[in-house]
Amino acid sequence: MSNLEAEFIFLCNALGLPEPEREARFDPVRKWRFDFLWRAARLAVEIEGGVWMKNGRHTSGKGYSGDAEKYNAAALAGYMVLRFTADMLHDGRAETTLNDARGIMEVTL
Repeated sequence: MSNLEAEFIFLCNALGLPEPEREARFDPVRKWRFDFLWRAARLAVEIEGGVWMKNGRHTSGKGYSGDAEKYNAAALAGYMVLRFTADMLHDGRAETTLNDARGIMEVTL
């Protein structure tokens, strides 16, 4: 587990959210996985590390294109995907978004 993923789990615990699945597959054919998933709520979280790196996986053309394909497939399968960067975990935006998403989780969990 990366440091950012550990921070995300700590945040979920601090907010009293149910424990999400980790590295959860969502497509029966592709090997795509979500970093975190509340399956019953069809709510996924992706932790986007390395976004400020010149040659980061998520910022390269191939990586960005692959992410777009994955997120489009997830949307078509009925998943809502929240994406958080390190900045968002550290400055409170992730906490605000998770609190806003709490209603989705409570309805379905």
